[in-house]
Amino acid sequence: DYNWMMNLVEELIYTTAMEVNKSDTTTFLGHEISVKPPFRRLTISDAIAEYTDKDIRNKSEAELRNIAKELGLELDPKIGNGKIIDEIFGEFVEPKLIQPTFITDYPTEMSPLAKEHASQPGIVERFELIVGGKEVCNSFSELNDPVIQRERLESQAKLRLRGDEEAMVVDEDFLRAIEYGMPPCAGLGVGIDRLVMLLTGQESIRDVIFFPHLKPE
Repeated sequence: DYNWMMNLVEELIYTTAMEVNKSDTTTFLGHEISVKPPFRRLTISDAIAEYTDKDIRNKSEAELRNIAKELGLELDPKIGNGKIIDEIFGEFVEPKLIQPTFITDYPTEMSPLAKEHASQPGIVERFELIVGGKEVCNSFSELNDPVIQRERLESQAKLRLRGDEEAMVVDEDFLRAIEYGMPPCAGLGVGIDRLVMLLTGQESIRDVIFFPHLKPE
């Protein structure tokens, strides 16, 4: 259950902040940020509607491109629905999410490896945590139905043929492994560098991660 996973992330960040700073607030990029649970939870469609007044739900590619055009966003003609929504979100919403906010209920096109929501068709069980205008973590329930996964990868392959180099390929080894049997599971990736930046107030990732090939000035 990805709601449980969100609770876990809240507790992880809050506990870490209290251990490191002895406080549930931190200053990052000039903003005072509270990491005391609960964090705000907002669907990606509601977030886009809140910050752009545009409704992206159940829209065709042509309609999404028109919305992006109205917002003044120039798009690569090779990308599909998922990337268009991602571009709109990244440009107009993500930088404005300063206090910890879980973005949930991503469209299937944006998450080809995630399991579909139990009660909402076209939506997957995925969330990202945005703090200080930056993504801190990504998590989703793993899709373990090989038939649906093949359909998703074939759709990705069509996008790749259109020229979207970031689209996935049909991975037969992966599909065969799922066909043998994959138990229900979920994944969580936390950007430790972003978390350290947040909790220590560092504005540059170079102050968090050692860059051995960086030339001295």
